Amino acid sequence: MSEPIIELENVKLSLKSAAGTVDILRGIDLKVERGGAAGLIGPSGSGKSTLLMVLAGLERPTSGKVRMAGEDFSRLDEDGLARFRRSHIGIVFQSFHLVPTMSALENVAIPLELAGVRDAFDRAGDELAGVGLGRRLDHYPGQLSGGEQQRVALARAVAGAPEILLADEPTGNLDQATGADIISLMFDLHARKKTTLVLITHDPLLANRCNRVITLRDGLIEGETAGAPA
Repeated sequence: MSEPIIELENVKLSLKSAAGTVDILRGIDLKVERGGAAGLIGPSGSGKSTLLMVLAGLERPTSGKVRMAGEDFSRLDEDGLARFRRSHIGIVFQSFHLVPTMSALENVAIPLELAGVRDAFDRAGDELAGVGLGRRLDHYPGQLSGGEQQRVALARAVAGAPEILLADEPTGNLDQATGADIISLMFDLHARKKTTLVLITHDPLLANRCNRVITLRDGLIEGETAGAPA
C-alpha cells in the first residue's frame, strides 16, 4: 500500500440507550491509501454509516485513534474538526442536504465563501458545469430532479478541492438509471481530481468499482477483497 491518508486504530464507538449500552463499532483497524477508492459494504446495522461519520469527524469514537491526512482527530476541538472538514473532506449524503431557499449556484458557492474563497461563485459555476448543470445555476432544489440535486451535492462536495471524498449511499434515493449516471460521474470526479474515495453502499457490484471492497458486520471488519484495478 502507498502512503495512507486514512488511518484508524482500534476504533470503538458505544452509545447509551434505554436498553443499555450499544456497541456500534467494536474495534476498527483500517488504512486507506492516498488516491485510492474503498467500498464499504455490509448489512444494515453493521456500522457503515457510523464509521463514515467518524471519518468525517461528525462522531467522536469512544476509544481508538483516527488520523486523516496526517491530523490526529483527538487533538482537535469541534471548531478544529469543522475547519479540517472544510479544507480536506467532501461529503455526499443519500438525502442531498441542499438548502431549499438557495439556488444551485448558491448551494455550491456559499460554503466556499465561508471558507474564504474569493472567486467562490465563479468556481461554483465551473463545478456545476462540470457535472452537467451549467444551465441550471439559478434553479432551486425544488425545481430540480433527484438526480440533478445529487449532481449539485457532488459539485458542492468537490468544489473545495478536498483530499478525501466520503459518500454514504449516494444513489439511495434515485432510480436505477439515474443512480448509474451519478456513480459514473462520482468515479470520474474521483479520477480527475485525484481524491481518496470512501463509498458506503449496500450494492456489492457498486462497491466492486472501487479498488478495495471492505465488508463490515456487527461493528467489525469481517474481510476485504480486491475490486476494480486502481
